[in-house]
Amino acid sequence: MTLEEAMALQPEWVMMWVYVLVAGAFVAPVVLLIWKASRKAGIITLVASLLAGFGVQMIFDAMGYVKLLGLPHLILWVPIVVFLMAQQARGDMPNWPRRIIWFITAIICISLVFDFIDVVRWILGERAPSV
Repeated sequence: MTLEEAMALQPEWVMMWVYVLVAGAFVAPVVLLIWKASRKAGIITLVASLLAGFGVQMIFDAMGYVKLLGLPHLILWVPIVVFLMAQQARGDMPNWPRRIIWFITAIICISLVFDFIDVVRWILGERAPSV
């Protein structure tokens, strides 16, 4: 079973959230490339999201659909949130990139809540694959 097949077996709201997450962590950072002031934020966020996705895939390949899948997000996105907050606060940041950065940050933070809960549950012993 692939990761995509395993996710398709989850409740419908999980798949809807994945689509929102893709918009926030992959599409919106690309939009930041339009403005010179936000290009660095866009590139760094996109690279971190791609690395997190790669990490999720590696864990899935090794362990299946387990609660530990959120660990790459925690490792990579917590520093990204701090970085994005600093970027949006820059005086030379135009309003639209600032709004997009807030959108990205909100989506990533919501995801981090789910990821934190899942990783803690894994640490506490919930290690069986979900599918």
